[in-house]
Amino acid sequence: MYGSKGTTIGCWLVWCYVFLTYHVVSEAPADTNDVLVATVASDETDGFRRYLRSAEIYGFRDNLKILGLGESWKGGNVSSGPGGGYKVNLLRKALEDYRDDENKIVLFTDSYDVIFLGGLSAIVERFLDTGARILFSAEGYCWPDKSLASQYPAVSRGKRYLNSGSFIGYATDLLAILDTVSIEDEDDDQLLYTNVYLNDELRARHRIKLDHKSDIFQNLFGAVADVELRFKGEEAYLQNIVYNTVPLVLHGNGHSKLVLNSLGNYVARAWTPDEGCLACWDQTVELDKTKPEMYPAIILIALFIERPTPFLEEFFEAIYRQSYPKSKLHLFIHNAVSHHDGVVTDFYERAKREYVDVNYISVKQGVNEVHARKLAMKHCAFNKCSGYFSVDAVAHLDNEHTLKLLVEQQRRIVAPLLIRPYKAWSNFWGAITDDGFYARSFDYMEIIKNERRGLWNVPFVSNCYLINATILNDESTRPFYGNPDGNSDADMDSEMAFAQRNRHAGVFMYVSNRLDFGHLVNPDTYDIKLTYPEMYQIMDNKLDWDRRYIHAKYSESFNPDNKPIQPCPDVYWFPIVTRRFTNELIGIVEAFGQWSDGSNHDPRLSGGYENVPTRDIHMNQVQYEQQWLYFLKEYVRPLQELVFTGYYHDDPRLETGYEAVPTRDIHMNQVDLQDAWLKFLKDYVSPLQQLVFTGYDDYPPRSLMNFVVKYRPDEQPYLRPHHDSSTYTINIALNQAGVDYEGGGCRFIRYNCSVTDTKPGWMLMHPGRLTHYHEGLRVTAGTRYIMISFVDP
Repeated sequence: MYGSKGTTIGCWLVWCYVFLTYHVVSEAPADTNDVLVATVASDETDGFRRYLRSAEIYGFRDNLKILGLGESWKGGNVSSGPGGGYKVNLLRKALEDYRDDENKIVLFTDSYDVIFLGGLSAIVERFLDTGARILFSAEGYCWPDKSLASQYPAVSRGKRYLNSGSFIGYATDLLAILDTVSIEDEDDDQLLYTNVYLNDELRARHRIKLDHKSDIFQNLFGAVADVELRFKGEEAYLQNIVYNTVPLVLHGNGHSKLVLNSLGNYVARAWTPDEGCLACWDQTVELDKTKPEMYPAIILIALFIERPTPFLEEFFEAIYRQSYPKSKLHLFIHNAVSHHDGVVTDFYERAKREYVDVNYISVKQGVNEVHARKLAMKHCAFNKCSGYFSVDAVAHLDNEHTLKLLVEQQRRIVAPLLIRPYKAWSNFWGAITDDGFYARSFDYMEIIKNERRGLWNVPFVSNCYLINATILNDESTRPFYGNPDGNSDADMDSEMAFAQRNRHAGVFMYVSNRLDFGHLVNPDTYDIKLTYPEMYQIMDNKLDWDRRYIHAKYSESFNPDNKPIQPCPDVYWFPIVTRRFTNELIGIVEAFGQWSDGSNHDPRLSGGYENVPTRDIHMNQVQYEQQWLYFLKEYVRPLQELVFTGYYHDDPRLETGYEAVPTRDIHMNQVDLQDAWLKFLKDYVSPLQQLVFTGYDDYPPRSLMNFVVKYRPDEQPYLRPHHDSSTYTINIALNQAGVDYEGGGCRFIRYNCSVTDTKPGWMLMHPGRLTHYHEGLRVTAGTRYIMISFVDP
């Protein structure tokens, strides 16, 4: 396989990482070429790679000496307690070569949680300005022995206590203080250096100082509020707003590592306002889209249907359309929802003929989510795959190149940014609370709005992500979704367990919004007890609802060159919904089955009387009233405004959003007087009304009626001439004339004009009163269904 410049990409099957040469000018002048930069790293973690990149960016990678790389860590568990003496012993050994070099300056830092923010020359210059022979970073906490706090010299301003994660000094002085002490590998390095600093004689002899105001070293733990990310020209920098300094070495000590990760998305020339994401290009490869059969990486796509989820057909179609060659793809499917059996089985039957293999665990097998995810990873390892692509049913990959693009990104865990359309809900968290739950990062909104595009190191990803198989093959980094034994964790869900495991293992999770990849569906209101439950998702999953149910030619009606169809004067005909919509609406009302009897008596109406009766079912009877009102507002109203010019009635205070005669007003419910006013009308106004308007002794009718009408020769075959109680009426054909029924249609009597060849999914719109007296023509065979709304009575 070849990269963008034709260079051979090796080690593909294990996705090995290579360190690219960055096109930067070295910032190290001649007098710093001899400065030693030392660090300790046992493994090439993501944090270590970030550290190397920052040294490379600022031009002193050649000064860097890595101690202990590839060797077992012997310094204890520093993440949970004291330790790190191993670092001291490694450094002592490395400094022996410079015992007699009085001019040798050594900069020592941790690596996994450190980022350089400037060049070596600037670091050395600031060190020399302090007059110190050894300069340690400082922090606001005395650790690990709090009892030593009182022994520290007092400072008038700045951080008082030593932190051993970063320091700089002359090699001879460093060796001299180390010669006075000994330390076991598992003892604590910070305690050792603290005792050296608190020794008045050693501190004076070697001019040991602390960087109290973070002129060079910025420790983040306990000081996150001290710093601000700022931009100057093409570069991000960190401003210490307490001491008015610009640190050059950033250390995410203690529990501040996630803040370091967030800042690391910008600093060290990772992202700039003008050029965007520069770090995105590091370590990437390019797959030749003209030769997909040559892609060397084998990927396992694991699909999880763990809860009732709307628009599952579209989810599977998006997976199927991924451009990555199916000859390189294995599938693993876990379905835990009986309602979805049919859709999942249909996809399985289709997929098993084209993918390398498909492993399907159905709901009948009783495998829970945690074990299913564990089985999927085992299946990936068994098939010697290079990548594991986990996709939950809520993740719709609208971009058919999503998988290919994520493979090219070459990160150990990378997720495409997916959001619920029109919402701030996404598949990543930019920050977390101390107990691991969601917190909003300073840049979260800019990222989800795509105001900042890039590749973002975040503490939590879910729903869809690609995992480098090397992580699965290493027991120390292998993800799990519950307890380490593979069982569910009662204290957190599988997504949180997955993210926590990665954080503890030091595996960075990235989310990419370099391009648009897709979106999330919202399953929260999906009620599988309903007939055709997707039909009810118009408000909660509008994007997917549009794609499934709105006619493909709906938007053409708004083309300035389009002339609306008028089969009769002021009767307009528009394509509005799909045939699937019409079929499913019929299915909903027929499943309900309680049709009115077609007489004038109608207990569903407030007055109990229907002037022009039909055999119908109202939308509120099938729990579809609110959805239909929303449909009228979002899809019908724009068409009405298009053809009935000058009629603009949209009031969000009203249930329908329509105001028949708009004024500058305040409604009684806005000032909490609605109930009182209704009682006033009933008790005081109604008696006066009955006194002068005899025969009218009930409340006004509903302002909107929405119902499906059924015409049959043996029930109600036609509808007598009438005016509609509306400003305008819409009439959507739900089935096909000449196929599902014979006869039928609508005749506008004043114009002697009939519309009989109605099309399913097309909407007739006409005025309701005065001008368009009309009748429903006789159905001679079959069953005719229409959807009616009286708008603004």
